[in-house]
Amino acid sequence: MAFDLFSRARASMAKRKHYNRLVSEIENLTSRDLADLRADRSEMLYQIHKQIYG
Repeated sequence: MAFDLFSRARASMAKRKHYNRLVSEIENLTSRDLADLRADRSEMLYQIHKQIYG
């Protein structure tokens, strides 16, 4: 049981680290970068949250 708890905690921390890294990358995109990608920052953030956390 303790192993399961640690395993879930480790998985949760890995998800958070991955999410934070992606958010940082998206936040660092300039308006020009977003225009070139034809992307919307808020939609990108929504999609990564949905992808990582369901």
